Amino acid sequence: MIELRNVSISAGEFCLSKVSFKVPQGSYAILMGRSGTGKTTILESICGLRQISGGQILLDDLEIQDLTPGERNVGYVPQDLGLFPTMTVQENMEFPLFLRSVSKTQRQERVNELAGLLEIEHLLGRGVKHLSGGEAQRVALGRALSFRPQVLLLDEPLSALDESTRTAMQELLSTLKEATGTTTLHVTHSSDEARALADVTFHLRDGKIVRDAEATSTEEV
Repeated sequence: MIELRNVSISAGEFCLSKVSFKVPQGSYAILMGRSGTGKTTILESICGLRQISGGQILLDDLEIQDLTPGERNVGYVPQDLGLFPTMTVQENMEFPLFLRSVSKTQRQERVNELAGLLEIEHLLGRGVKHLSGGEAQRVALGRALSFRPQVLLLDEPLSALDESTRTAMQELLSTLKEATGTTTLHVTHSSDEARALADVTFHLRDGKIVRDAEATSTEEV
């Protein structure tokens, strides 16, 4: 479970004030909103890449806003994926486990498990510079899930993909939802993604969160 309680975030002239919402344990939540409304800022605050100026962030009822990113059990896939270009797929997926002092054998076992789930076993030895957009997205998902995070954060994971790849990735996200049960917060502007994946949908409008049932429209914003 991830919960924001009256969270305020300031970044230059941009600010969010007293944002509150809760994603129940094991749920797949969609956060929608126009570009520039602060969706990415919210994800960055949850994973510890951006400080908040007020409020509380809770992970399974424990406050995490004062913890470092490494101390938060949160997986994050940014829009640019953040893969290391000089590493292979295997090395990228193992890296979070290496940082957590997991043995080589256990790292390889976990990566093989995820590669099977993500259907990228044939890519493990390939450099990430030679991946397609859809392949890179799968690798980034595998890396974010490698250490079994309590929460998975996805920032516009399908926006840069062509239609056929987007459809395949949407089906994969649905499969991962069922297979892992990981609480997920997925940022998008696409109502199609919300309809296909969401257990609950939030709309970020004018700096405030509105639940889907309260929203006046589910059109893309």
